[in-house]
Amino acid sequence: MTEPAPTTFRLAYVPGVTPAKWVRIWGERVPDVRLELVPVIVHESADLLRDGGADAGLVRLPIERDGLSVIALYEETPVVVVPKDHVITAADEVAAADLADEIVLHPHDDTLEWRSRPGTAAQHRPDTTADAIELVAAGVGVLVVPQSLARLHHRKDLTYRTVTDAPVSPVALSWPAGTTTDLVEEFVGIVRGRSVNSSRGRGGDEPAPKRTASQKAAAKRAAREEAGKIPPQRAAKGGRGRSAPKRGRR
Repeated sequence: MTEPAPTTFRLAYVPGVTPAKWVRIWGERVPDVRLELVPVIVHESADLLRDGGADAGLVRLPIERDGLSVIALYEETPVVVVPKDHVITAADEVAAADLADEIVLHPHDDTLEWRSRPGTAAQHRPDTTADAIELVAAGVGVLVVPQSLARLHHRKDLTYRTVTDAPVSPVALSWPAGTTTDLVEEFVGIVRGRSVNSSRGRGGDEPAPKRTASQKAAAKRAAREEAGKIPPQRAAKGGRGRSAPKRGRR
C-alpha cells in the first residue's frame, strides 16, 4: 500500500535564528502541509536531527556532521555585550584587542571558533548564553556573541558593539543524510530563494517540452507577421497551405 503523504513538516531552530520569513513562504507554497517549529538548544541540534526529532533544522556551525546533510546559509556578525555605561560604548565598533583588559565570559553553548580568545577568562564558565547575559548585567564581565543572540537577550541596561575581527557565526540548514524528501527539497528551495517554478520539490513545475525545428520556424514567422515585417500567409482551401489563385477580370 502507498504510504499517506505527510501532513506536517517539523523544522528545528536554535536560539537567535528567526525562520518567520521562510515559514510564511512555506505556508504560501505548501498550504496542505503544516510547518511545525521545534526549538532546540545549540548542542542538542545534531542529535535531535539524527534521532528523527525533526525533518530539518536551522543550526549554528560547527556541528558534528556524521549522518547529516548540511548546507550553509549565511554568517552572523559578532558583537560584544556590555553595560550601557561601559567605556567600550564610546566607539561604534571595537577590535578584539580592545577587550584585552576585560573578563570575557565563555558560556558552554558558545559556538564562536576563536584562534585565541581575547581578554581574561572567568574562573567559572556559565552554562548558557542567558546565564552569561545575567553576569554581564551584574558587572562580572563582557560577552561576545552573534548579533541575533544579543538582540534575543536584550535588556535595557545592556548594549552591544560590533567586534570587527571576531569569528563570524555561520548558520546552516541540516537534515538526516539519506532522507532528502520532496518536502526537504521544497524547504531547501525556499531558503535558497528559488522561485516557485524553479523549486525542485513537489511545488516545482514540470519543464516545458522542447519544440521541433518546424515549430520554431512557424513561431518565428508568426512573430514577423505580427510585427508587420512580412505579409500574412493565407491558408488555401483544403488546408494545404498554398495561396488561393487570383480571380481574373470579368
